[in-house]
Amino acid sequence: MRTPRLPHWLGSGSKETRVVKTKCDLSKPCPQNCFAFKICSGAANVVGPSICFEDHMIMSPVKNNVGRGLNIALVNATTGTVLRQDHFDMYSGDASLLVAFLKQILEGTLVLVASYDDPGTQMNDEIRTLFSNMGSAYAKQLSFRDSWVFLGARDISNKSPFEQFLKNNPETNKYEGWPELLELEGCVPRKVF
Repeated sequence: MRTPRLPHWLGSGSKETRVVKTKCDLSKPCPQNCFAFKICSGAANVVGPSICFEDHMIMSPVKNNVGRGLNIALVNATTGTVLRQDHFDMYSGDASLLVAFLKQILEGTLVLVASYDDPGTQMNDEIRTLFSNMGSAYAKQLSFRDSWVFLGARDISNKSPFEQFLKNNPETNKYEGWPELLELEGCVPRKVF
């Protein structure tokens, strides 16, 4: 009995396909002097949000450190060190806790935000202004059950290029009563002094 052979132009079939692993499972690797990040909003009130930075999952349902409202991680823009993370209930929570948290953010800090369930009910003008001053173009219009993901920094001069927003609209919502989840990924430049 003869062993069948593949024609030489088909190759030997033994070549391995190499899968390149990127930080935070981004679609492509980040250039040098940039940090990789991925922020996912929650899906309705069922699947919680997640925040990944430089291949470190800072917040996620698996870590059991996310909650209804706004989930926020603070990262040093020079070193990439996670400084703090917390979540704020924007449906029935105390908005003054979020105001105090946002006012304590120092210059040179990246702010990563993922909404879950409802980011807007308790949002007041002071909170909207604080997020706008971090580069948000959508903070002024956030309302009940909108989806929002954002990466900004305190007192930046322009609007952040890292933001997505989806309005809660009963006629176009993917989930009954909620818009679909948002996923924002990218490479943010390291702040060099």
